[in-house]
Amino acid sequence: MAPPMSTISDIRPGEETVDLPAQEDARLFFVGRVRTPWKTRRECPRRGDLAGPVCTLEVDPRWRGALSGLEGRTHLQVLYWMHEARRDLVTQTPNHTGKPSGTFSLRSPNRPNPIASSLVEIVALRPDAVDVRGLDCLDGTPLVDIKPETCPFDAARPPAAPSA
Repeated sequence: MAPPMSTISDIRPGEETVDLPAQEDARLFFVGRVRTPWKTRRECPRRGDLAGPVCTLEVDPRWRGALSGLEGRTHLQVLYWMHEARRDLVTQTPNHTGKPSGTFSLRSPNRPNPIASSLVEIVALRPDAVDVRGLDCLDGTPLVDIKPETCPFDAARPPAAPSA
C-alpha cells in the first residue's frame, strides 16, 4: 500500500489528528482499478465533471461477470478507495475557507475510511471495463464497487431546495 500523501508536519493551523486503531474492523476486496488522466492529487478536479474526460473502470477478471445487466443504463455510482489520503485527521482546515471543520462535514479525501463516491455517466460498456465521465481520482485508484444510479427499490427523492 502506498504511504499516506501527507505527514504530521503537514498539519495546518486548527487541524487535529488521532492515533489510528491497532487493527481493522473489516476487509475489502478491490474489484479493479480506475484509469484517469491525473497522476497527482494537485491535477485532480475537486469534483467529477460529467463533461470531463473519459475515464475507465477496469474490472478484475474474477468480477467481470458482475458487469452484466448494465446495458441500457446511463449512470452509475462508483465507489473507490483514495489510497493516498491521510486517515488520522479529526479536524481539517480547507484551503478555500481557512477555518477548521470536522472531517465528517467535509468532502475531503482525508478521512478515517477514504472511500469516495461519484455519480458518473456511462460512455461505453466493454466485457472487462466501463468507460465513464465524472470521476475525480488518481490514475490507478483501487475500485471498491460499481452500483446502478437508480433501481426499482429506491425511494423517491425529495425535490432539491431552491438555491439562494
